[in-house]
Amino acid sequence: MNKPNKKYTVAALIGVRGGSQRVEKKNSRSFSNSNLLRIKIKQLLEVPNLDKVVVNSEDEELLAIARESGAETVKRDPAFATDGVSTSDYYKNIAENCDADIILSATVTTPLMRKESYEKGIKKFLELEGQGFDSVTSCTVLKEFLYVDGKPLNYDPSNQVRSQDLPNIFVLNYGYSILFRENMIKNKNIVGKKPCFVPISKIESVDIDTLEDFFIAETLYEAINEGGKPS
Repeated sequence: MNKPNKKYTVAALIGVRGGSQRVEKKNSRSFSNSNLLRIKIKQLLEVPNLDKVVVNSEDEELLAIARESGAETVKRDPAFATDGVSTSDYYKNIAENCDADIILSATVTTPLMRKESYEKGIKKFLELEGQGFDSVTSCTVLKEFLYVDGKPLNYDPSNQVRSQDLPNIFVLNYGYSILFRENMIKNKNIVGKKPCFVPISKIESVDIDTLEDFFIAETLYEAINEGGKPS
């Protein structure tokens, strides 16, 4: 990883924990001759405009994987790794324990992200400084006919339009979110009050939440990477 000469330090921050409700040991179980944590660290270490990759976890197995893979590690207070802790308090805690000016929050559950997308996000964030935005977040553009409580949300059925003519609805996919560390602490979130949304492809935005997602993501990953190469 090249460390560019710039006025801010930029860290990729990966928060992982040992437990997983839907997929047992999701972050460390076998995934295409590797595991999700190793794959994510490897992806981020190849991003030239990052200064470091930091893994925050309460789990010693995951911290050992992170160190072996070339990341810095932070041992999390177990109180912030339970199902009872709020996501907001979790975000605040991991930001407080990450030494950097800018944090790129990355999830291990998006193994199809490309390093070019991370580079684009960081570049966009730096270009937007002073223009009113306080974060840059990857998203998926939704073009679907939506209903809430039996009523259309985003179109008029009496004036039917084509799906491509529906308004853009941005869906957060958490491929990445980039913001100043101080704002992550203050707002207790990885998405700022005035975010800039950057669309990424449907393939990159695949997120693993269930066993079905795990199978789909692994199949796509191996197809893209010629059957899966050890990493």
